Parts: sequence; structure tokens; C-alpha cells
Amino acid sequence: MDDEVSTAAGIAEVRARIRRGAHAGPTAGLAPGHVQGNVVILSRDWAEEFELFCRANAKACPILAISEPGSPALPTLGADIDIRHDLPRYRIYRDGVLAAEPTDIAELWQDDLVTFVIGCSFTFEHPLIEAGIPLRHVAEGRNVAMYKTSLATIPAGRWHGPTVVSMRPLSPENATRAAVISNRFPDMHGGPLHAGDPAALGIRDIMRPDYGDPVAIEPGEIPVFWACGVTPQAAIEVVRPEFCITHAPGCMLVTDKRHGRD
Repeated sequence: MDDEVSTAAGIAEVRARIRRGAHAGPTAGLAPGHVQGNVVILSRDWAEEFELFCRANAKACPILAISEPGSPALPTLGADIDIRHDLPRYRIYRDGVLAAEPTDIAELWQDDLVTFVIGCSFTFEHPLIEAGIPLRHVAEGRNVAMYKTSLATIPAGRWHGPTVVSMRPLSPENATRAAVISNRFPDMHGGPLHAGDPAALGIRDIMRPDYGDPVAIEPGEIPVFWACGVTPQAAIEVVRPEFCITHAPGCMLVTDKRHGRD
């Protein structure tokens, strides 16, 4: 798969597999070298304020693309993308409560829906691995661990809530190297928010993530935390819009865009 997805045809096949339900899980490690994105789909009434929220919290919510209202297309990210079919798994929220996790949302589509694609740290994981920095969740085929923190986002209109972080256990040396590499990707959350004591972020139990899977921290390793594109989902639970669709945590949109390597 790694060689295959280096071509446009290979990426199209990745999305084709997702569309037919052959891949319905996390996309960590999938399509190395290509940009992945978190997704939030809202009614037009909520979209303007949500864009302001993302701009105000660009570390956690860096915007990669915004669709036209009612359009499932995202031409700047892929000519054939149809957001109604192209995520491995979605989350449906009604009044801020998780109602379902389907693998297709065509039957739920509405003419006033606006799609936001937000940068994802999965994008810089391939450069980390290329640099010899092991990522345990990728090696074990698990979802990355994600946590709600005590760090409040900057409010915008009706939008507010806690910042969510993703965690990767690394040796101190690799943590320093990972910070340098991830800082090259400001549209994918950039460098870490914190490394070390989880309590500094208000995380009480590192082995009980709010989203994703627990990942062991071995002796000699420290937890390293990056801002996470699941932050909007935490805000949705607080703000409670009438209807909203997101990606299921870890189940990203795989795009045609290649990330920079310089």
C-alpha cells in the first residue's frame, strides 16, 4: 500500500476502498506523504461563527478547506472527493449528543450543509517515522489517544469548549526531534503543546483517553501532547447545535495533497 498510494491512482483507490466499506477504521499510517483532515459539517446558520472559532484557535483547528453550502465536493483537496462517502466512519450529533456512527451520510445530506476540513497530526506522522521516531499506536494498529484538557479555547460567537490533545509516548530525545519536525507543519497543528506531566493539562488518567485507544508509556518515555482536530467535537458537546456531522475520531479524510518535506 505504501508504494501504491504514492500516485494519484493509488489515493483514488484508498478512497474507493473507504467508499465501499473495505476500510472503516482509523487512517493513521494510511497514505503516507498525503495530507489527512478532520471534518466538521454544519448548517449554514452555524458555519460562519464556527469559522471564526477555528481562526481564533488555529493551533487546534487549522482550516484546510471550506465547501460551498450544500456541496459535497472539496476540489482543492481532491477532484473526486465526495464528503458524503469518503470518510471511514462519521459521527452524527443531535443537540450535542452523539446519535450514530455511520459509514455513509448520503441519506442525511442537506442543501444548507457546509463542510470544514481541519489539519490533522496524522499528516506529520510519516515524516516522524521516516526520521526513525517510532509511533506505538501506528505499530500496534491502534487509534491515537486523545484527551479533553483543562485548556479553554478562545470563544467565538456561540462556540467555546475545551482544547483536545493527541498523545504519543516518546523518549526525551525523540520528543525533541519530533517537536522540530512537527513544527514544519503549522497547518497540521505544528509542534507539541506540552510534554511530560499530564496533570498540567488537567488529564487525570493517561490510560483512559476521552477518544481513541489507550497507548502504553514505557519506562524512559514521556507523553508528548499535540493540539488535536477533535477539539470541535468537544465544543459540539458543550454548544449543542441542533445537527452536526463530524469524522469519527481517528477516521480522517485522505486527500490528494502532498505534504511538504522541506
